[in-house]
Amino acid sequence: MKRMDLQLFAEAVSGKKIVYLYRLLKDEATSDGTTLAFTTENGRTKSKDADSTATKDGSIRTPGTAEVEITATSILAKGDEMVEKLENAMDADELIEIWEANLEEPAESGDNKFKGMYFQGYLTEFEKTSSAEDYVECSLTFGIKGTGKKGDVTVTVEQQEIAEYVFRDTQKSGA
Repeated sequence: MKRMDLQLFAEAVSGKKIVYLYRLLKDEATSDGTTLAFTTENGRTKSKDADSTATKDGSIRTPGTAEVEITATSILAKGDEMVEKLENAMDADELIEIWEANLEEPAESGDNKFKGMYFQGYLTEFEKTSSAEDYVECSLTFGIKGTGKKGDVTVTVEQQEIAEYVFRDTQKSGA
């Protein structure tokens, strides 16, 4: 009987370790990318249609262009300016920058850098749901131009703290 070494399998990545940051492209000179407050779920979908042509020897498949969508769901925070900026960008057809960073994979290029991807796209769907028993929830869908580019993403310590508490000592922190 062949024995399988289970340690060959990598450790699973927790969903909260994949973070998304957003910025309106027009604000690139004045603003950093920022996370959405109280994000409950993110997703990235890549799909590609293929055409079939019937021949006497069987079907020939011709792949189409890849399409990428990024989704985000979050609980609306009081005074959240980013959700409002994104909704206004949708109304004005403004381009949005999106970074996906994997906090489980630090990059070799420096501190607070993580392996990730960069995208540009438009907000194509915005839904705000408010039920009597739950918090207000915002669901966003971004239609991406192209398929994105891999690279190293800077995620500040403050943004990393959103994904997980960072150890703090018992000493005063200042001020």
